[in-house]
Amino acid sequence: MSPAKQQVISLLDSLPDDCSLDDIQYHLYVLTKVKNSEERIKAGGSLSQEDVKQRLSKWLGR
Repeated sequence: MSPAKQQVISLLDSLPDDCSLDDIQYHLYVLTKVKNSEERIKAGGSLSQEDVKQRLSKWLGR
């Protein structure tokens, strides 16, 4: 079984039996976003807190 399929099965097992399709879709969305973020961080695609502060200060005009 593929890792993605196993993650979906684990997610479904963790949700209550009376959850809606919207609940399942939301949890899959969050799981996907977290996994993508973890992959970006591993690839060196993250910003330091100082970089974020500098970018925000320029954008906000502070």
